[in-house]
Amino acid sequence: MNAGKYVGAGFACIGMAGSGAGLGHLFGHFLSGALRNPSAADAQFGRLIFGFAVTEALGIFSLLIALLLLFAV
Repeated sequence: MNAGKYVGAGFACIGMAGSGAGLGHLFGHFLSGALRNPSAADAQFGRLIFGFAVTEALGIFSLLIALLLLFAV
């Protein structure tokens, strides 16, 4: 029974790795677009921050699920 909890929590932590990859992808493409068209970078900055918040929230949510699997079940 304990092994299943650890395996499930490990699978839930995959979302944190996906969150990190998503943040790298997000900021990398913003930087690429800002270097190509610097005048439009200010208009897109709000969308960058919103994307950062949503991506980070998904990573924190997957950590929460992993902790719930370990300690609440």
